[in-house]
Amino acid sequence: MADYQARRSGPGTRTLRVNPIACTGHGVCAELLPELIATDEWGYPIIDPRPVPYALEPEARRAVAACPALALRLVRE
Repeated sequence: MADYQARRSGPGTRTLRVNPIACTGHGVCAELLPELIATDEWGYPIIDPRPVPYALEPEARRAVAACPALALRLVRE
């Protein structure tokens, strides 16, 4: 198990990306994943640029799926 987690923290890690043009500032992503997403005073997301920790990937996927504007993505680096 430790070997698998070590591989997940190396190449192939995932990060969150937001399309600022498509985002409408609903703030759903920040409600579902406050560990990695904050909002500015208008409700637009401020994404933590670090890779998503393996333990938070399920929550990150939920936040991506719940985005009403489809502006949030989880990308492999």
